[in-house]
This record gives sequence, C-alpha cells and structure tokens, in this order.
Amino acid sequence: MTAEAPNIQHTTVVRQKPLMNMRQILLMNFGFFGIQYSFGMQQTAVNPIFAFLHASPSELPILNLAGPITGLFIQPMIGALSDKTWSPRWGRRKPFFLVGALGCAICLFLFPFVAAVWMAVLLLWLLDASNNTAMEPYRAFIADKLPPSQLAKGFLAQSFFTGFGITLANISLFVFQKVITGGTSAGIPYWVLGSFMLGAVCSIGSVLVSVLSTPEIPPTPEELAALKVKKANPVREVVEAIVEMPTQLRKLALVYLFQWYGMVCYWQFVTLAIAKSVYGTTDVNSKGFQEAVAWTGLVNGWYNIVTFSVAFSLVAIARRRGAKRVHAGCLALAAIGLVIFPHLTNQYLLFIPIIGLGIAWASIMGVPYIMVVRMIPSTRYGVYMGIINMMIVVPMLIQSLTFGTILKHVLGDNPTNAIMFAGILLACAAAATMWIKEPPIVRDVDEVSYMPSAH
Repeated sequence: MTAEAPNIQHTTVVRQKPLMNMRQILLMNFGFFGIQYSFGMQQTAVNPIFAFLHASPSELPILNLAGPITGLFIQPMIGALSDKTWSPRWGRRKPFFLVGALGCAICLFLFPFVAAVWMAVLLLWLLDASNNTAMEPYRAFIADKLPPSQLAKGFLAQSFFTGFGITLANISLFVFQKVITGGTSAGIPYWVLGSFMLGAVCSIGSVLVSVLSTPEIPPTPEELAALKVKKANPVREVVEAIVEMPTQLRKLALVYLFQWYGMVCYWQFVTLAIAKSVYGTTDVNSKGFQEAVAWTGLVNGWYNIVTFSVAFSLVAIARRRGAKRVHAGCLALAAIGLVIFPHLTNQYLLFIPIIGLGIAWASIMGVPYIMVVRMIPSTRYGVYMGIINMMIVVPMLIQSLTFGTILKHVLGDNPTNAIMFAGILLACAAAATMWIKEPPIVRDVDEVSYMPSAH
C-alpha cells in the first residue's frame, strides 16, 4: 500500500504480522473500556451538571465547545507525533494513551466538586484534551498490531469495550442515585460524585492492563532510518496528509458530518427530552428532573448493552455484505428509533426504539475504520486516525455554534424536536454512506510505505 503523494519517492517494506488470539485482542483493547467510561460520563452526566449549575438549555451547545475544539487540534497532532515516535522502552503509541488516561482520571475525580459553570467548562476542556490524547493513538495501536484479516475483529472489539464502558458509566448513575443521598453546596448530588470516582479508577486501571500486557511491534531498520531522516513536524504532517487524502476518505467526511451532528444533538438533549415527555417537567430542581437524569443513565446504558452485544456479530456481517452496507443499515435503524423515541410517554417503552441507536453505535465505533485502514499507508495510521477525528469534531463544532439558534428559532426550543432532528440527520448519514466505494480486502501482510527523504 502506498500513499497518494505526487513527486515523493516511496520505499515499501513488506512485513508479516503474527495473528493474535481472542484473549490477546481483548487485552489489547481493554483500555478502551476506561476511556469510554470517561466518554460515557461526558454523554450522560456533564450536561445535567451544567443544568444543576443553572445553565439554560440553549446554552448547552456552546458549553460543549470543548469537545470539538480539542479534538480538532489535539488528535491529528498527537497522531502525527506518534507516527514519528519510537522508544525502545516506551514504544510508539503507548506513551500518548497512557498520559491521556491519567489526565482523564484526574479530571473525573475533580469534576463533581465544581461550584460554578465556568469551573465545569474548564474541567470539560481538560477532560476532552485528555480523552483526545488517548483516543487516536489507541486506534493506530490496533492497526499497528493486527494483520488485515483481523482488523475488523480488532476494531469491533473496541466497539465492544466502548459499549461496556459507557454502559457501566450509565448504570452507575442509576444505581448510585438509589443508594446515595445528599449533595454538594453547589447542588450536585453525591450519587453523581460516586459515578465520577468510579470512572477515575476505571480510566487509568484499564489502560494500564493493556499497556502492560501488549507489546508494540518494533519498527524495521528501514523505518528507523526513515524516522531519523524525516523528523516529526506535526503541522506539516497533518497538512500533507489532508492534501493527499484518498477520494473515498473525503466521501466519509460527508457521512460524518450528518452522523456526528446528529449524535451530539441526542446526547445533549436526551435528558431534557425524557424529562419533558415522560416526567412532564422542565424544572431542573424538580424530583422529576432528577428521575429523568437517572433514567437517561438506564436508557443510555441499555443502548450500550446492545452495542457490546452485537459488536462481534457485525464482523461476520461486514465480511459477507461489505462494511459500507452494514454501516448504512445500522444508521437507518438508529434514525427510525430516534424519530419514534421522543413521542413515547411510558418510560419503559423508551428501551425499544433506542435499540436501533445501540446497533448504530456499535457500527460507528468500529465499521468505518475497517474501510479506513484499507485506504491509507501503515506509516500514516496515526495522522490519518487523527484526521478521521477531525471529521468527527468539525461537525461537533458546527453543532455547538449553530444548534442553539436552530433549536430556538426552528425547533421551538423543544428538546423532543431536537431528538427527532437527530434521527433525520442519521438517515442522511445512511444515504451518504452508500456513495462510498469500499476498498477491497487486502492480504495478511503489512506493506509499510515510508519516505526516506524530506521534500
């Protein structure tokens, strides 16, 4: 596999990667459990904390600006740096996701002690920066380790642990709400604090398991020589990779525009929508709203149970039907579910349409990467995984800057309309997925393309 760069002399080294058994693949991916517990707390608990601190619903998109901004700059830069890094002691990718996990643990520990909106926003920025430092080097780590025939299993193992981690985060909110009483002087319940404390332990603990159990593959002498010649310049690496981006990868950006705009709308407004449709309240100080926060944890926990239950079955389906068809079908199921979801007034019926979102989330966290790794050279996994994250965070940034106005002037300031709007966007993402021409499956060798000289 070679990069699509004009006027650059590439050298290719063909390297056979050893097959890994299922236990090794699970241990390698176990760190994603802790990283995604942290993400689950962001999905479910951070926006209610903003509400407890008296932020208005229309302010939520701009208060969540940290995610897209940090992801836009940090992930591609970290990815590019990790591509050009090698330490015999620490490896290539591990230092980055270990530092990121440590940052997540510290931020999760401190988050429930905030006393004002600005403090919550500051910690959200730091938490997102840590998550982004860990995320894409971790995805590149999986691509580094696995031969092509096992990449689908590796990325969908990440989907499994994504669902598992977010499930534990959401279920902990429900369970702790039943057994822990009281709250901080700022009005944040102690049961929220308990979930964040558990997340701090899971974040660093699970990553340490992966770091200690899974060695990285050392670069070949040719790769090491190339690294010495071409020193890391992350800004230039990112710009070059964007310019040389394969056409089909550009098409994926359109899918991600609809997909991630819609997902952020769901995460930001699902609690408010459940409070309104099921509990008949918009008062954040009411008992009904606290019940809605806890029930949101169960609903999100349920769709993530669905995620880790179906993740590995998507491997076989993607192999038979093709990754793009699987992803389009999963997104369509989510779209149908989200259009139905806000019209239900029975809290138990909410678990039925959200199954579609759980299936789609399993696909979102794994299936597109099956296609992506066939489109890019292995020596640029880090930078391109970072660019993939730019495709995620740019829609989030657009959503943060635009959706407050859309909600207020188009959707009637109604959170139930926001959930339906998210469903429509996921339907658009499903249609755009079918425009991608899926790359063919490659053989079980890693064709390492590198540049022995600079421009």
